[in-house]
Amino acid sequence: MALTLSDLKDFLRVDFDDEDDSLTKILASASRHIEAQIGFALDDADEFPGGTPADVEHAVLMTAAHFFENREAVQVGVSAQILPLGVAEIVANHRRYTFGSTDG
Repeated sequence: MALTLSDLKDFLRVDFDDEDDSLTKILASASRHIEAQIGFALDDADEFPGGTPADVEHAVLMTAAHFFENREAVQVGVSAQILPLGVAEIVANHRRYTFGSTDG
């Protein structure tokens, strides 16, 4: 996957360097989270021979934005709603399902 710190900062509309260390970690965490959801590495050439699809990269950026905006485990006094056509829907299009071994 070719997403960079600069890509994430553009997505977040962050134009300062104060958060670069945190944003780098957030991007790595978001990438790992999406990899766990789809069941394979984002840079797996067998799964994505033409490179990581744009919608999957967008799901990583959306997840990173969520991690950046919501740094605590709990929010108090807010109303939130999951948006349709979000990360879950993108991931569902690419998820690799694995089932237990049938070896006896």
